[in-house]
Amino acid sequence: MGKGFDEYASKYDAWFLDNRNVLYSEVNLVASVLEGAGRVLSVGCGSGLFEKIMREERGIDVRDGIEPSLGMAEIARKRGMNVTIATAEEADFGEGTYDTILFNGSPSYITDLEAVVAKVFKALRPGGRIVLVDVPKESGYGTMYNLAKALGTWDHPLLEGVYPPNPYPIEFVDVANWRTTAEKAVILKDAGFADLKYAQTLTAHPLYSDLREEQPLEGCDRGDYVAVSAVKPLEA
Repeated sequence: MGKGFDEYASKYDAWFLDNRNVLYSEVNLVASVLEGAGRVLSVGCGSGLFEKIMREERGIDVRDGIEPSLGMAEIARKRGMNVTIATAEEADFGEGTYDTILFNGSPSYITDLEAVVAKVFKALRPGGRIVLVDVPKESGYGTMYNLAKALGTWDHPLLEGVYPPNPYPIEFVDVANWRTTAEKAVILKDAGFADLKYAQTLTAHPLYSDLREEQPLEGCDRGDYVAVSAVKPLEA
């Protein structure tokens, strides 16, 4: 996983910067769920692009990250992040250190999400929050990505006229495993988390999602990018 992202680190950043409305629709969603988040650890922080925008434009100070790709981590460090090179499965989440542990766009790249979420539960103090933000498998983007993954390319008659003019790089699509929102909710509840809340963005068809910047909505019934947040109970 890390090796693939090392090779395409600059391509990852370029895609988001070329799809500014998609980027900022997602930024708006992440910022909304990080209100009052306290000290945040970003797991799978990638190039630190979102975290840089949070700090500089939203007043949300996310400095600490975990990232398995050395190429991505080097970019994030240049953007002011303190990055530990590790997979989510291997990483130390710092027991009692963080108020919120964020996974923005990274859950689909974590093989054993159940084990990682259970580890987060142990690391957070009572009242701490976990936030999983990702493309749901059941969404328009999720369906489109899985079809492209099965075909191994965007250039196929079944996808003609379906995907945006600047689609997510196939290299990243190939190595992802999207889960449904319901699957993520079960994983969180099984780990002991409670008070699940949902927020969403990218509600237009993928063909049109970069035409305008969106503000987040409550729920998970129409968005192609969904945040699920949950709390470690005080009595835990």
